[in-house]
Amino acid sequence: MKTTSIMIVGVGGQGTLLASKLLGNVLLGAGYDVKLSEVHGMSQRGGSVVTYVKYGDKVYSPIVDQGEADYILSFEILESARWISYLKEGGVLLTNTQKTWPMPVITGAMEYPEGIVEKLSAMADVTAVDALALAEQAGSAKAVNVVLIGVLSRRMDIPEAAWIKAIEETVPAKFLEMNKKAFQLGRQALDA
Repeated sequence: MKTTSIMIVGVGGQGTLLASKLLGNVLLGAGYDVKLSEVHGMSQRGGSVVTYVKYGDKVYSPIVDQGEADYILSFEILESARWISYLKEGGVLLTNTQKTWPMPVITGAMEYPEGIVEKLSAMADVTAVDALALAEQAGSAKAVNVVLIGVLSRRMDIPEAAWIKAIEETVPAKFLEMNKKAFQLGRQALDA
C-alpha cells in the first residue's frame, strides 16, 4: 500500500496539535503505521504552524516535501495559499475560510489578499468551509479544529464510528459533546 501524506496548517492557537493527535488516533485505530511530526512554527505567537501526518503499511518519516501532500487541512485561508505548493497533483485542499490577519496587515504595511479561494480552486481540488461559524454553532470557536476533522473524515475511507471513538479518547470529557457536535457539523458541511 502507498503512503498517504497529510499536512495540517494554520496559525498558532487554532488547535492544530489536537487535530493531528485526533487524526493519528483514528489512523492507528484503523491499523495503519502512522508517523506525526511535531508542530513547526511560531505556535505560541499566532504565527504559521504546520504538522505532518503520514500513514500506510510502513512509514519511515513524517516529513512531507513540496508536491507530496495528498491532503492539506488548513485552518486559515492565507495559510492555504502559503502551503499550496506542497499539495501533489490530484491532491485535496480542505480549508477554513476564516481570515487571521498577520502582523503586516495589522500594522497597515500590507493588505490581506482577496479572492484566495478562487485562485486556489484554479490550481487544486478545494473545499472551503466556514468552520468558525460551524464551531460557534457547536458551542465554541475553539472547536474549529474538530469541525475541520469532520470535513476531512468525509474524504477518507475510514468509518465514522472510528472518528467518534478517537474523539472520545482524545478530547477531555467536559468538552466531548460539543466536539462531537462540531465533528458532525463538519461532516454535514459537504452536503450543503
